[in-house]
Amino acid sequence: MKKLSTIFAIALLVFITNCQDFEEFQTDPNSTTRANPGLLLTNIEINAFGSINLNAAMACRYLVNVNLVNDFQYYGWDRAGFGVSDGSTQTLYHLLRQVDKMEEEALRLDDENYQVLANFFRAYTYEQITRQFGDIPFSASIQAEEGVITPAYDEQKNVYLGILSLLEEANELIDPNSEAISGDVVYNGDLSKWQKLINSYRLRVLMSLSLKENDPDLNLATSFNEIFTNPTRYPIMESVEDNCQFTYSEETGNTYPFWRSAAITTSYIFEESFVDRLKEFEDPRLFVMADPEDIASGMDELNFDSYNGFNGSAPFNENTTRLGLGEGSPLDERYIEDSEAEPNLALGYSELSFTLAEAANRGWISANAEDFYTEGIKASMQFYNIDQTAVDTYLAQAELQYNPTNGLEQILTQKYLAMFLNSGWEPFYNNRRTGIPEFDISGGGTLNQGRVPKRWMYPISEINLNQENLEAAIRRQYPEGDNINGVMWSIDPQ
Repeated sequence: MKKLSTIFAIALLVFITNCQDFEEFQTDPNSTTRANPGLLLTNIEINAFGSINLNAAMACRYLVNVNLVNDFQYYGWDRAGFGVSDGSTQTLYHLLRQVDKMEEEALRLDDENYQVLANFFRAYTYEQITRQFGDIPFSASIQAEEGVITPAYDEQKNVYLGILSLLEEANELIDPNSEAISGDVVYNGDLSKWQKLINSYRLRVLMSLSLKENDPDLNLATSFNEIFTNPTRYPIMESVEDNCQFTYSEETGNTYPFWRSAAITTSYIFEESFVDRLKEFEDPRLFVMADPEDIASGMDELNFDSYNGFNGSAPFNENTTRLGLGEGSPLDERYIEDSEAEPNLALGYSELSFTLAEAANRGWISANAEDFYTEGIKASMQFYNIDQTAVDTYLAQAELQYNPTNGLEQILTQKYLAMFLNSGWEPFYNNRRTGIPEFDISGGGTLNQGRVPKRWMYPISEINLNQENLEAAIRRQYPEGDNINGVMWSIDPQ
């Protein structure tokens, strides 16, 4: 009996050992269930800051598609995925989950600076989403693991208050003098530049709400002025060296989106109102952005008469007929021949300068609007590597001298010109807020009853999975139902 017990014990030990070996065998020693926050940061930056968007370029009257009738050009869009205006299935709520994961790993490593960046990216991402739709899931979002799979919608005002709070907290917690973080393709780990971005972006958000200037809960002018007048506590961008951008390169495998895509130059022609604005003041940026018309072959590429555009609202066949005649300026060949072309610019010193000029014009800050207006133009010229002599000649024109009487129009027009193929949908949202510059709808081909849409309809996934909360949000905001012309809280002048 004793011998039998001994044999049983040995067999049991072998069985347990084999089970342990089997479990260990099922675990890949070369993989990890943990992620380095730096690796997550790289992916988050590239996805969040991707600003080169052809759909936005058509909607904002920079480019015209001559290969098909595009809903963004003709204002015939309807729904979008949450936070995605181009029909992509990669929603920004998915990006927020990555941000949560980055913060989780940062907490594990006790690295507070990644936690600060998590706050910033939450603010940045939620703003992209709410600007498209209005009310959105905010306070109860990204909580599926806690059992919240049908989150309620927060009113847009509360979303913005939350965004501004996240940015304030990020500025207070960041240590600009601490050791550089890894995985940062924007500022190479320099946290002092990140702090400037956080506060510069906060100024963008405050200005985007200018139609709510008298709302006592927001205190827009006071908050804006507090940041502007306290650079020690709230440093902001000081030059193009502080631009929020990353550079493309064939060596890194991260090439410019249009590189080697010949279809880009054959499918897109410049929109005529944009070209006309550049030609009116002999803007040297036109020569860097565009190529001459085919009918202008052999002419001087530095001759403004060699460049023309198509009416983005004209019927499709009118533009294709003109194309067949050799008319219309395409994108400069560098966009497809150079793997770097130009940096991906999400928010730059030029934009900030124009925002400060607008704040001065509105009386939010005590400053010279003309100085910031001029600084914004110079920063944009620098982005395109325009020769200083050409910049001086451009600025010397009498029509470009800042005039307080129509100063706001001058500021916003130059801001628009500076955002060609950068800053994503920002020029569209600036136009929605101010009406400047006017987007041409005179050509007769525009859909949506000849109107520029105000928003996107909510995703079909919300109808299928979160209908009760969605319908409550729609009733609260849009008496006529979920449509692309609904006026959300942030752009309602009342």
